[in-house]
Amino acid sequence: MILPGFLYFVVFKYFPMGGLVIAFQDYQPYQGILGSPWVGFKHFVRLFTEPTFFMLLRNTLVLFALNIVVFFPLPIILALMLNEVRHRFFKNSIQTIVYIPHFMSWVIIVSISYVFLTVDGGVLNELLASMGLPKISFLTSPEWVRTVYIGQIIWKELGWSTIIYLAAITVVDTQLYEAADMDGASRLRKTWHVTLPAIRPVIITLLILQIGSTLDLGFEHMYLLLNSLNREVAEIFDTYIYTAGLKNGQLSYSTTVGLFKGVVGLVLVILSNRLAKKLGEDGVY
Repeated sequence: MILPGFLYFVVFKYFPMGGLVIAFQDYQPYQGILGSPWVGFKHFVRLFTEPTFFMLLRNTLVLFALNIVVFFPLPIILALMLNEVRHRFFKNSIQTIVYIPHFMSWVIIVSISYVFLTVDGGVLNELLASMGLPKISFLTSPEWVRTVYIGQIIWKELGWSTIIYLAAITVVDTQLYEAADMDGASRLRKTWHVTLPAIRPVIITLLILQIGSTLDLGFEHMYLLLNSLNREVAEIFDTYIYTAGLKNGQLSYSTTVGLFKGVVGLVLVILSNRLAKKLGEDGVY
């Protein structure tokens, strides 16, 4: 039963890692990996000395911080709120509504956002205009692109991310709640002193995995939001790899950027896992 999943990771995750060697070459497709000249750390030196590196690092870290500070706690809060709902039909209806956006592609999510936010005929801007307020260029303004980005992530992934926390809550020992009832604890107290401590290992594990993807925010979503007017604050490593590698044909250089992202993610996972263990948690491994 595990064979399909095992083959997926071998073929699409581990086998391609052999191609990372071109980060140390001036790779030419017609010469292949074996025939391309070896240049050592030339592309790494270029990456760390180019002015765009610090722009990419800043933009990526800011968006990651928004993910951690704004988005990460919301599925936990939603799961706790849904756990308190006693009316099954209402609870199932809310879950269905918040799950649906997860099954839409980023193209659909961004397209719907465009209908609402565009200056020319956008629903929100037309509403602002009808109230005598100036229209706002949400999609092209550097001041708004990050807000739009995190808002779309919340809309698309909030409901789906609650599934793990809801599953963790269902296995909490009911005797703990009964003991809390005998002590006269309110619902809020039971949530704070029983539910949250019980699901804390799950929260820590997911947080560690999230930290590991610090520089890996995903290409498709940000590429759909990216334009010439907001590039200064919206360009991240994922979109830069596409531009340098596929558009400009700098395959070795784009591989170097990808390798840098992977190494940073690995180091952060190791460090955050060690920190979690020092704090008394189980960690990822």
